[in-house]
Parts: sequence; C-alpha cells; structure tokens
Amino acid sequence: MRPFHLAFPVDNLEKTREFYTKILECNEGRSSDRWIDFDMYGHQVVAHLIDKVEEVQTNPVDGDDVPASHFGVILELDKWEALAERLKKVDMNFIIEPHIRFKGEAGEQATMFFLDPCGNALEFKAFKNDDMIFATD
Repeated sequence: MRPFHLAFPVDNLEKTREFYTKILECNEGRSSDRWIDFDMYGHQVVAHLIDKVEEVQTNPVDGDDVPASHFGVILELDKWEALAERLKKVDMNFIIEPHIRFKGEAGEQATMFFLDPCGNALEFKAFKNDDMIFATD
C-alpha cells in the first residue's frame, strides 16, 4: 500500500508541532512558518496555518457522535492498544473513549477519537483481521 497525503488546517503551529511530535510521536519533515509535514505511521500529513479552524460537526455511528470530518490511521491491534494506553497516561481528553465498535458484527473494530490542539478530530482504529476493514457481512 502506498502512503497517503492529507493536509489539514491549524491555527497554532507550535502547539500542533508539540502535539504531533511529542504526543503522537510523529517525526517532523519539512516545514515553513506556514506549514509542517509530519510522518504519521508512514503517511504524509501536513498542518497548514489558517486564521480559524471550523467547529466539529458530528454524525451518529453505533451509538457515538462521530466527528464527520476526521482522519487517522488503522493500526495493528497491539499498536492501537499501546497508543490508547500512552494517551490515557497523558490524560488525553477523548471525545470518544477507546472501545470496541460493532461488537460481533462485520467490521468490528477498536476505535478512539480525540482532538488535536487546534480542534481537528483524529480517529485511530484497529481490526483483529484486516479482512474486516471493508467487510459488509
């Protein structure tokens, strides 16, 4: 699988740099006074400085109010569990606590949601078996 590229808005580059490098442990790539590249599990995500990040809109999914606009990575289950524990230790304010969604159904997954310092929603998830990522039954 090839790495994806995603650009997202932020209103504070220093808080963004601190969060993505220290909390999520992403390596920093190129940067300027208006943007920063991060290596997020082999994918290129780029924070672009803007004046104001829009308010998060939600959509109901399996009993949770999921941010309609969000991004993240599908991790291996052990890496997801390690990230969840690390985030709990730094007192991450989860908007959706780490849990299992769609229990016993196609697409059962571990998931968690939280915001970066500029209000961008992130979801990290994992499946017991990657064949379930696009399963419909």
